[in-house]
Amino acid sequence: MDNISILTAAPVLNIQLVLDGLLIGAIFALAAYGLALVWGVMNVKNLAQGDFVIMGGYITWVLSLEGVHPIYGMPVAIVLMFAFGWAMYYLIIKWVIGRDLFTSLLATFGLALVIQQLLNVAFGPEVRVAESGLTTRSMFGGMVTVAEIKLVSLVLAAALAALVVTFMKHSRMGQAIRATAQDPRAARVMGIDTERVYAFTYALNAAICGAAGVLISMIWVIQPFVGISHSIRAFVIVTAAGLGNLPGVIMAGLGLGVIEQYGGFVLGAELQQFTVVAMLLVVLIWRQFEQSRHRQALQ
Repeated sequence: MDNISILTAAPVLNIQLVLDGLLIGAIFALAAYGLALVWGVMNVKNLAQGDFVIMGGYITWVLSLEGVHPIYGMPVAIVLMFAFGWAMYYLIIKWVIGRDLFTSLLATFGLALVIQQLLNVAFGPEVRVAESGLTTRSMFGGMVTVAEIKLVSLVLAAALAALVVTFMKHSRMGQAIRATAQDPRAARVMGIDTERVYAFTYALNAAICGAAGVLISMIWVIQPFVGISHSIRAFVIVTAAGLGNLPGVIMAGLGLGVIEQYGGFVLGAELQQFTVVAMLLVVLIWRQFEQSRHRQALQ
């Protein structure tokens, strides 16, 4: 209640929280769009989503140690994560397509655990940050600050999202992905190699996560065991927005970013992740209620 009183007494703090939430939420939306692709095309719930994000962050962090600016390291992270996603598809994911929900969850959860342990062995459990070298701007007499890297990350996230959407709409592979998502059997009859489409979709998701991880490593922190929090955020966004709803994913990502910032301020940093989990529960309950009401209407 004291923190709520502070927000009421100093309205300018709300501007700070909203700005931070929107700038970070754009990156959440980017990672969630990759999950929406895999979920919608392959019906695979990828619990390793957040760990792909963290892998992308570590790639750019390692490059930064060699003198490569994190932003310049983004193309490298995208290419490496694309190759990694393609390999993981043929090693693991292709065997769970068409199986029940829990099979895909267990398989991708196992993949997430392996990634976490490998990152921990390779880089240790310490928190890492890829330094961008950009400064922080202030407004309202210094009461509101905006890190330049967050603005740059917003622009990069928007540009990447636009590229993916353009690719999905106008390229042959993008059209094949959309056809496969609508009806895999009909797509095979029309001569589409759905196996290749599935591999490309999963690899594209990993590449998107790698790009999001680069941005996360510059404006936040990376650590081997924090991937699960990013996975939960992606699930909240996709579940709330629905599959194939890009505007909904963007709005849900921005909204979750703002809610999380308010949750961290009001409840404390130690309960900030609780806000994300609580939002997942709320969205699942709401979705269940909507489905029950729809079934009753049909009856």
